[in-house]
Amino acid sequence: MKTKSVLELADVKLIAAAAEAEALKNRWAVTVAIVDDGGHLLFLQRIDGAPPISAHLAGAKAQTAALGRRDSKIYEDVINQGRISFLSAPVLAGMLEGGVPILKDGQCLGAVGVSGVKSNEDAQVARAGIAALGT
Repeated sequence: MKTKSVLELADVKLIAAAAEAEALKNRWAVTVAIVDDGGHLLFLQRIDGAPPISAHLAGAKAQTAALGRRDSKIYEDVINQGRISFLSAPVLAGMLEGGVPILKDGQCLGAVGVSGVKSNEDAQVARAGIAALGT
């Protein structure tokens, strides 16, 4: 049997605060979603001015990154390179850049998904949140 790390509420709050700070620093109205390793929602925050659809997209990106154990951008790239049949993959609804897994010692603890600005900027906010953990 193996022992694994899990996200605790304090970790989620730390990630959320750092992601929010990055978004506000850049004046980006985004939604930040944090999920556990099973893709279950732990946190959702829609910054004032973020479009309503961003709440759905951020959660989907986070879930995709957690379940796939990799950046959601990888799936976007696969599809853009012509493998459009991948759009039929079950459960993975957020196959756009902006979902980033939270990794520690080779294990996925969950993921952060962000939506509301350009996809690379969404990913920047997610990575800033994860960086606060120092993993």
